[in-house]
Amino acid sequence: MSFPHSGHTFPGRTTTLPASDDLRIGISELRWDICRLQEAVVSHAVVDQAVGVVITVGGLRPDQGIDVLTVVAQRTGISLRTVAERLVAWAACEPLSDDLRTALETALRATRPAGTQPATCLVALSQSSRPA
Repeated sequence: MSFPHSGHTFPGRTTTLPASDDLRIGISELRWDICRLQEAVVSHAVVDQAVGVVITVGGLRPDQGIDVLTVVAQRTGISLRTVAERLVAWAACEPLSDDLRTALETALRATRPAGTQPATCLVALSQSSRPA
């Protein structure tokens, strides 16, 4: 193993060590990668939770839940992660904005099997999020 710009070698080995500046840069890049991976794990978890909310209120299959979330994000112009965070908060009795509620209801209507109705909690919570 060798690193560019290295002046350090081990006697009897072909491996060279990087110069200290190269090590600092490498460590910095690895720390940045770790931060991005941690954010991705959190984002994935909240999206999974939101899929659970969507399939529960919509009476859908799990594979349909992510499709609904994606449609809602596209229709509202809000990132998938933000849509997921807002839906998870909504499930915990936070109000849901009108644009998000409308996009969710529309996506659920388009995805739900013909002849089925939305879950009672969707109707009740969506009405409570409307201004009086």
